[in-house]
Amino acid sequence: MLDSYSLLEFLEDYVFYYPLAMSIIWMIGASYFYMRREQGRKKLPELEAYPLVSVLVPARNEEKAIASTLKAILASSYPQLEVIAIDDASTDSTAMILQQIESEEANVRVLLLDKNMGKPYALRCGALASKGDILLCIDADAYLDPYALHWIVAHFINGPRVGAVTGNPRVRNRTSLLAKIQVGEYSSIIGMIKRTQRILGKVLTVSGVIAAFRKQAVFDVGLWDTDMITDDINITWKLEKRFWDIRYEPNALCWILVPESFRGLWKQRVRWAQGGVEVIRRHRDIWKSWKQRRLWPVYLEYVLSVIWSYTYVIFGCIWLINLVYPTGWPEVHILPEWKGSLLALVCLVQFLVGLSLDKKYERHIPGYLFWVIWYPFAYWLLMALATVYATPRALFRKMGKPAVWTSPDRGLFTKL
Repeated sequence: MLDSYSLLEFLEDYVFYYPLAMSIIWMIGASYFYMRREQGRKKLPELEAYPLVSVLVPARNEEKAIASTLKAILASSYPQLEVIAIDDASTDSTAMILQQIESEEANVRVLLLDKNMGKPYALRCGALASKGDILLCIDADAYLDPYALHWIVAHFINGPRVGAVTGNPRVRNRTSLLAKIQVGEYSSIIGMIKRTQRILGKVLTVSGVIAAFRKQAVFDVGLWDTDMITDDINITWKLEKRFWDIRYEPNALCWILVPESFRGLWKQRVRWAQGGVEVIRRHRDIWKSWKQRRLWPVYLEYVLSVIWSYTYVIFGCIWLINLVYPTGWPEVHILPEWKGSLLALVCLVQFLVGLSLDKKYERHIPGYLFWVIWYPFAYWLLMALATVYATPRALFRKMGKPAVWTSPDRGLFTKL
């Protein structure tokens, strides 16, 4: 049996080697995906047909952003689309703005909900009202690239078992350090993870800001669950449990706003962490079925990341207490030694690889390497604390009530 000190050493190694191993896996998987499925793809795909796409835009209190979002959607080069904007009982002038746009644009329809029921409920209403066989869900503050739908629709035409296609969010507000770090995060962390998970066959989640679904698949799994705080993660798992294929299309660009205040970033990361644990809680039945075995690694990796967060935070607290008031507790090491230096080097290489892969979509994005190197120092601690805080909320939250929402942090200096 391991004594306390050998167990302590094991946990110290886990804190360092877990992110090291995942960084290496992400670099290998993302590079392989790029060479096999991205490299050389510059020409817009030629489509045999143009099925009608219903663009669903749920909104609550988005008076500053909603008009420009719909304008970007209507500027799409895709010839067959309808826009369904769902106002979730906004208390500002969002509904009035939507109705004005509806009166001017023939392919825009507006649904007005008289009670705040949350984004999943709004998406359900939009899906039920839609005419298209493909549903594109986009956030109310996002700008859709004019050619994104061509890249997305090609997957549905060529793959009859494709249930969803997630796009490539790009940060458009880049005025603060927090925003610039997130530019690198979306390339070097989120984009690389999606590429790798796609190679392995199952993804943790589509990007809620831009994700397209085959309507048949969404109805096959019973639409979005209204009591889940992260609709995107949950619908992904529901689809994959029914063996619908989930794909990642990096050419389907969508320009988004990210939080630029610590409070806004904290609220976002707590919601992400809570939503992830809620999904793990709801879909734990995958371990009962051998048919769901391809989801096991995704599930296990998420659980390991939660364990890592708790270990990281606990070690940090012990280190801080010993630093301020010696207690005689075992000494722990959280400041970089040789293992920390190795981890920092691997992270730097990962950031460089991720930014280089996305150079195809933004020529000058490698220049953000200087900003993203601060990611491990601030973001690891922030995300670990958010996970520790959110996990009990997710495990003990009473499910069944609608997951309502508030408008998130839209950045400090960006004109919407």
